[in-house]
Amino acid sequence: MTESNQPQQPQGDEKPALDPKSSIVNKIQELGQTNVPDMDASNIHCMTIVGQIEGHMQLPPQNKTTKYEHIIPQLVATEQNSKIEGMLVILNTVGGDVEAGLAISEMIASMSKPTVTLVLGGGHSIGVPIATASNYSFIAETATMTIHPVRLTGLVIGVPQTFEYLDKMQERVIRFVTKHSSIDEEKFKELMFSKGNLTRDIGTNVIGTDAVEYGIINEVGGLSHALMKLNALIEERRAEHAGGGDIVQ
Repeated sequence: MTESNQPQQPQGDEKPALDPKSSIVNKIQELGQTNVPDMDASNIHCMTIVGQIEGHMQLPPQNKTTKYEHIIPQLVATEQNSKIEGMLVILNTVGGDVEAGLAISEMIASMSKPTVTLVLGGGHSIGVPIATASNYSFIAETATMTIHPVRLTGLVIGVPQTFEYLDKMQERVIRFVTKHSSIDEEKFKELMFSKGNLTRDIGTNVIGTDAVEYGIINEVGGLSHALMKLNALIEERRAEHAGGGDIVQ
């Protein structure tokens, strides 16, 4: 009998080997990166908030969005995972839904683990409370933050009632930012209602160093500075827990 040189076809349940190149392409298309983050490989969870923050209303498909229903489970998982010791939040957002942004801000602020935020490009509108929600915040030198009053788009049925609702929501934003940063309420309101800084609009566009001078952000810096600070906060937390463990109740 003669031996055949034809390649053998997979039989039964055998599956052909996957092309590693096509696997990488799929990861890039689905996740925007070549490797899926391995929770066991790092003690820091990196969360990105980009584009427009999507809340109760679904935005058009062409919009780059961050959905709050995706972010909130990440925050809960980070808080519960014992292997994760700290979280880095990277912001490049134009703002978006006020209530969704405040919900994300409150969750970051209430975490027991060290958190650091880094504003790259922009942290506008409702991105400001999120940027201030962490234990320590950084902003790139060229990044900007737009501070403006709460706005409403769409049909308004009752003007007095709607104005009162927006005013109360605005006060929630102001209280949160002033509580979690060094800027005082009067100065923040001055920036929020400033006229002439934005074309045909009300508000202030704050750039890198100005955000630090006003006390909104702690420090001007980049990725290495943010990670260095987060690791320092993690070490402090470890030391506190180690010291507390030696005390006999």
